[in-house]
Amino acid sequence: MQIVRVLAGKVGAILLLVCAHPLLANPAPVPPEIPVALLVDVNTGQRLFAREENRRLMPASVVKVMTAYTAFRLVTEGRISTSTRVPITPELEKEWSGVGSTMFLKAGEAPTFGELILGATTVSGNDASVAIAQAAAGSLDEWLALMNENAAALGMRNTHFGSANGYPDEGRTFTTAHDLALLGSAIVTRYPDLYRRYFGHRTLRWRNIEQRNHDPVTGRVAGADGMKTGFTSEAGYTFLGSAERGGRRLVMVIAGAPTSQLRDETARGLLEWGFSGFATRLVAPARTPLGEARVQDGSARKVALVAARDVRLAIPHDAAAEPVYTITYRGPLAAPIRAGQEVARLHVRLGDDEVLDLPLLAAEDVTQAGFFRRIINGIVGVFG
Repeated sequence: MQIVRVLAGKVGAILLLVCAHPLLANPAPVPPEIPVALLVDVNTGQRLFAREENRRLMPASVVKVMTAYTAFRLVTEGRISTSTRVPITPELEKEWSGVGSTMFLKAGEAPTFGELILGATTVSGNDASVAIAQAAAGSLDEWLALMNENAAALGMRNTHFGSANGYPDEGRTFTTAHDLALLGSAIVTRYPDLYRRYFGHRTLRWRNIEQRNHDPVTGRVAGADGMKTGFTSEAGYTFLGSAERGGRRLVMVIAGAPTSQLRDETARGLLEWGFSGFATRLVAPARTPLGEARVQDGSARKVALVAARDVRLAIPHDAAAEPVYTITYRGPLAAPIRAGQEVARLHVRLGDDEVLDLPLLAAEDVTQAGFFRRIINGIVGVFG
């Protein structure tokens, strides 16, 4: 593995200004009783706090965020409308109405697809989630295939959905905090209008039954707007949440908390810590050369490396250590290389913690060298 440390020059100096929670004077307020926690700055891609982010867990009703994401995708693609009426069958009522968290759907009713989404996101309706699945995909199996397809496309490599609503299913449904953060970031950035429409409601009334949303941050933390709590005796108390303040979007995961009170207090405290303890700074605009990689048998011996988007870092107000910025690639790179081809990674580390990992692209095409050019490259390689 080729490793290049970019420490010289203006850009390199600026890039050495990121810090993470372990060396902050004011650490994140996550008690040791909570086994899994993660806070991500969506704008920068940084992990501001991470504890066991790759530990496999049961998400319980947090599964309904993927149910909503899948529904949003189908609505956006025009495959179903939020105004479509969905007849509730006697079979669905018998199996799911009144089971666990519920919208109390009854056979013969015909809520709209949008009302079912609200039932899933606001009152965690197990019945509403299954009705969404059957209406949109024709069967629960087809719906689960869509959910798992979406998970794979989002890079949720340690996730599998065996349930549309998170009801205990003998371990077929599992995920990680890392994967849930990917899902949370995707739903707020890809479907912002639908997210605002269907998440963050405090109550829902259906058939004169009014129920309260258990989301612990919306209305309690400035800028908070969802997403979903979960609980089973096996999973403990879980929460995937998000907030936006001053143009910064944070996504957080709490999993395995022993009590709902501890989960809720920690969720609120972690978001406040993320907003108050860091400021975002643009350190390198998109397509700015950040380094270069060696090229073998190419028309050029090196290729500049750039990021596809602006490189932003959440800078802690009380940073106590200096991180290290590195570029890694497996090389030398073999020509030909296309402009825009992902060829390297940008890493920012602080102590033992990697706080940023972004792909780097080739800034320009590098064609394969001709016969005489390869001879010259070989001689230059030998004699420097």
